[in-house]
Amino acid sequence: MTKLLEEAIATVKKLPDAAQDRAAELLLTFAAARGELEKIDDETWAAIQEGLAQAERGEFVSDEAMAEFFRRHGA
Repeated sequence: MTKLLEEAIATVKKLPDAAQDRAAELLLTFAAARGELEKIDDETWAAIQEGLAQAERGEFVSDEAMAEFFRRHGA
């Protein structure tokens, strides 16, 4: 095991149980793919970054707008 992985695991051990489980799920998914990550094109990466920036600014769709979306699309 590398030093970096040991450090990461030590850090994750300090997280709440739910966060530890999520980290474990991510690591197992990564391992199952034999370390291969999905390639993301520049346009998709930019959209992800913008979405994260919006979330950090607290810019979310209203509950009313989401209810309307689900009403229209039958979900």
